[in-house]
Amino acid sequence: MLRFNIRYDGNLKATSIHEDSGTKLVTAAPKDNQGDGSSFSPTDLLCVSLATCKLTTMAIKAKSLGVNMDGVEMKVQKIMTSQAPRKIAEIAIQTNWNGKDKDINAEQMESLKRSAHHCPVALSLDPSVKINITW
Repeated sequence: MLRFNIRYDGNLKATSIHEDSGTKLVTAAPKDNQGDGSSFSPTDLLCVSLATCKLTTMAIKAKSLGVNMDGVEMKVQKIMTSQAPRKIAEIAIQTNWNGKDKDINAEQMESLKRSAHHCPVALSLDPSVKINITW
C-alpha cells in the first residue's frame, strides 16, 4: 500500500513525502486565498494530476498503438468558483502535440482521446467540475 507523510510547516505551507521514493513536495496556499503562492497549491495539484494522468494514460495506450508521445505537452488553467463554497469550477487543458499528431491517424487519435477521458483522476472528480480539453 502506497503511503504519503504530510507535515504542516506553518505559514499555510505543507511538505508531503512520497514514502516509497522519499520525494518531497511542498504546497503553499495561493495568493487569492491568503497565501504567498510560492509553490503549487493543493487545488493546483489536482489540476496537474488530471493533466498528467491524461498524458500518462494516453502514453500507455500509445505504446500498444505504436505511437510515440514524447514531447506532447498540456497547458492547464484552473478556474475557481466565484462564490462559496470555494472549489474548482473548471479545468481547461490545451494539448500541444508538437507535430506528433501528424504521425497519428484518426483511429489512433480517437483511441488516445478515449483513454484520456477515462483516466483514473478524471473518473475520480466530482461531475460538477467542468473539464474542457482542446486537442
